[in-house]
Amino acid sequence: MFQDFDAASDSSGSAERVRRLRAGLAEAGLDGFIVPRADEHQGEYIPDAAARLEWLTGFSGSAGTALVLADRAIILSDGRYTLQVRAQVDTSLFEPVSSVETPLAEFLPVAAAGKRIGYDPWLHTQGEIRSLTKAMERTGGTLVPVRGNPIDRIWNDRPAPPKGAAMVHPERFAGRGAADKLAAMAEKLVEAKADATLLTDPASIAWSFNIRGSDVPHTPLMLAFAILRREGRPTLFVDPDKLDTALRDHLAPLADLAAPDEFEAAVRREAAGRAIGIDPQLAAVRLATLVEEAGGTVVEMADPARLPRAIKNDGEIEGARAAQRRDGAAVTRFLAWIDGQAPGSVTEIGAAEKLEALRAEQGERDGQKLREISFDTIAGAGPNGAIVHYRVNRDSDRALDAGNLFLLDSGAQYQDGTTDITRTMPIGEPTQEMREKFTLVLKGMIAISTARFPKGTRGVDLDPLARIALWKAGCDYAHGTGHGVGSFLAVHEGPQSISKRGMAALEAGMILSNEPGYYREGAYGIRIENLVLVEPAEPIAGGDLPMHGFETLTLAPIDRRLIVPQMMSQEEIAWLDAYHARVAATLSPLLSGADAAWLEAATRPLAATS
Repeated sequence: MFQDFDAASDSSGSAERVRRLRAGLAEAGLDGFIVPRADEHQGEYIPDAAARLEWLTGFSGSAGTALVLADRAIILSDGRYTLQVRAQVDTSLFEPVSSVETPLAEFLPVAAAGKRIGYDPWLHTQGEIRSLTKAMERTGGTLVPVRGNPIDRIWNDRPAPPKGAAMVHPERFAGRGAADKLAAMAEKLVEAKADATLLTDPASIAWSFNIRGSDVPHTPLMLAFAILRREGRPTLFVDPDKLDTALRDHLAPLADLAAPDEFEAAVRREAAGRAIGIDPQLAAVRLATLVEEAGGTVVEMADPARLPRAIKNDGEIEGARAAQRRDGAAVTRFLAWIDGQAPGSVTEIGAAEKLEALRAEQGERDGQKLREISFDTIAGAGPNGAIVHYRVNRDSDRALDAGNLFLLDSGAQYQDGTTDITRTMPIGEPTQEMREKFTLVLKGMIAISTARFPKGTRGVDLDPLARIALWKAGCDYAHGTGHGVGSFLAVHEGPQSISKRGMAALEAGMILSNEPGYYREGAYGIRIENLVLVEPAEPIAGGDLPMHGFETLTLAPIDRRLIVPQMMSQEEIAWLDAYHARVAATLSPLLSGADAAWLEAATRPLAATS
């Protein structure tokens, strides 16, 4: 199994850890300290050695920040974790605060007015610290960079940094040679008038050099840094223990190699009297300080790999389609299996284990091994489904009982593509309320699927389309509608998103999720998710502008038993029927026997339901 089901967190030691942290801060002359969920690469995916927020608070979510003051401790998290943070954290010690309603930049200057607040400059971006500093100045507070994280001083059993083996990502999957990518990125330095740039995002390094790693859970990343020069060879800073002979041979014509502990000194040498490009939203603020201390000039520029990595080439797109067919067959086999189990006979863990086994089996059939799952499977029965990023463990494991809705959000890592799919299914007979809410969510998912939009449209512009049916019913969901997805890389990828913060234009070749939802606390959760590819749309007769649209990549039935047809328009029904016809035509050759028969019934036209 790629996923374990041990308890995700433990807050029993938080009180003593906070006490020791406060003692250390007092000795350093600090009134407080900021603890983000971050590592030196500012990634969502961090190794155990960087899980300082979880160690201190017990919160295991993928986004959050703690602020520890002398007489108060706060933990901020977004709407995905409203229920989870209260379940995992000792709320008598840490006060939960919504980072959406009250961002840290608003909370900090009030809570820490006139105080000296420490932060680790390797764990915050330049843009973040600039915003927090400006906010603190309004109330007389000061942000103080701290060398040597004070949590590391008291974390006696802190895990060692990862040494996961790395590998070459073949060009037949990458779709483009690494030398070509690096040359195109060097041209971006000319445009930015920078002599060099610092690559700090492991996903950008993986994409740029056509390599993959195993340093963080479920995401094939190798933790490393790189210096990319306008002229001359790049330098890749990576633990040599991660490299085998094949990978060294692959990298030899592309870059010089150095150890990670040489990175700071190399930045100082590189920066002396030169212009160094840094992405203020991705790179640690410590790097900007190093450049300035060495007499260099910081040139603020976007990570030159980020946008081309998001815009998939033809090889990556074909790989994504192949991965979705394979994954859709495995998910459909699971849906058929779960539909044949008696209510109460399967648990959330049992369901997650079965799906992973089917993915592995389907990958072997297709000749593309299941390399990993793309995140911990979210398998939520009944009230657990209302926890947006629920992670089942042996303590929380519930049976899928009659009357439950079962929300299953899962994904896979294949060498030709990354998948992410959510299906919600009834266990036994659903209530009318469940069916109505499911239909509202489905209407939002279809609205995104069928959208046509001019070039330059951003995700924030499309986000209301997914919510309008829910809004009209007085409902909403507290997460984004869609995130970018990588190519055998991170299942959450920027800059693209469909959300209230999605300011990047959606460009042809980008892959995103389309996943509206609805959650009734203590009762059930609903989410329907397909991955979509941005593509040029067919010309519209009489139209004045070229348009973009979406190709739906994910292939698996959407449960017709949860749909109220009378709530849907003829256009929505036509889309669903066409989608199901495509699912059946594509997946039927990959299935046999009872699975094929189940698929035929599950993809009948919706009119057959009413």
